[in-house]
Amino acid sequence: MTKAGSITPSVRLRKLEPEDLPLLYEWENDSSVWQEGDTHNPLSQADLRDYILRTTGDIYQDGQLRLIICEDTDSAPVGCVDLYDVDIRNRKAAVAIYIDPRHRHKGLAQQALNLLKTYASHILCFRLLYAYVRKENFNSKNTFESVGFQNVACLPGWVVEGDIFVLQTTL
Repeated sequence: MTKAGSITPSVRLRKLEPEDLPLLYEWENDSSVWQEGDTHNPLSQADLRDYILRTTGDIYQDGQLRLIICEDTDSAPVGCVDLYDVDIRNRKAAVAIYIDPRHRHKGLAQQALNLLKTYASHILCFRLLYAYVRKENFNSKNTFESVGFQNVACLPGWVVEGDIFVLQTTL
């Protein structure tokens, strides 16, 4: 349920498509979230088009996987979720998620993370997922914790902006 009492829409995850380029361009160039990750500069449409065309969608071949989060009601993309730093031997990967600002606070991130956990566990046979979250990013920390991630470490001064929490979940 959302705060207003309406039912939260369902989401699904799907592979990147060339038609995602305009939204991906908008999301990747949202400088307000750059401090949350490793992005330090804008990306061009050509860079992103090449990435979309180059990626196979096979996490073992690409070493990472980006999935588009869509609302089931109209299949409109609302964000993306990434598995990266894939460690096949130890069956683990890092997770990052982005929800378009127009779709935040509707429970979509939790639904997407739960779907991702199921996929990572049952299809990829991973045993652990983890996320790096800035200490000041309470919304992100709460979102990950709401789907079973636990704060297992604090990395002081890990980024220029401050400390990073390491959150992980066993699958």
